[in-house]
Amino acid sequence: MNTRHPSTAAENSRHHFRFHLPHHHLTAVFGNDWFALKAEAFARFFGTPVFLVGQTLVVAVWIILNVIGVVHFDIYPFILLNLAFSLQAAYAAPLILLAQTRQADRDKAHADADAQHREAIALASQERELTAAEQTARLIELLHQNTTLTELIKELSQRIETLTGDLHCQLIKAAT
Repeated sequence: MNTRHPSTAAENSRHHFRFHLPHHHLTAVFGNDWFALKAEAFARFFGTPVFLVGQTLVVAVWIILNVIGVVHFDIYPFILLNLAFSLQAAYAAPLILLAQTRQADRDKAHADADAQHREAIALASQERELTAAEQTARLIELLHQNTTLTELIKELSQRIETLTGDLHCQLIKAAT
């Protein structure tokens, strides 16, 4: 019987994620150095509403300033703006694809760890079922032994009662 009881919540948490530990190296998508962390943060930022609203505002201000003539660095066909979008797409697409690929690797590793965890739970459950079956069989055996002993005690009690009655009768006959 397993008598392991985690003493703290932290120990219980470590025990819960024990199957994930072999895959812990996959947590940082681009690695753990400064550039990798910034690249991951940048790739994650691309799909946020803040980025989309911010980019829309920058493009709107860019177009308005150039159309009304406040500045003249990028007139109507907005070639510089197109170049900026192309440059952004050239960097964003690989970063996003890399993040998706590494996230898929992490998801697969976590799914494998979860499958191992479920398998361990299933094995532990089977062991508990076997232990329960063995204990049930032992209990049934003890109940049969108890029944046999109870019947034997009853039989012996009846014999004692009969012998006591016979002895009592003989004492009465001897006394008379």
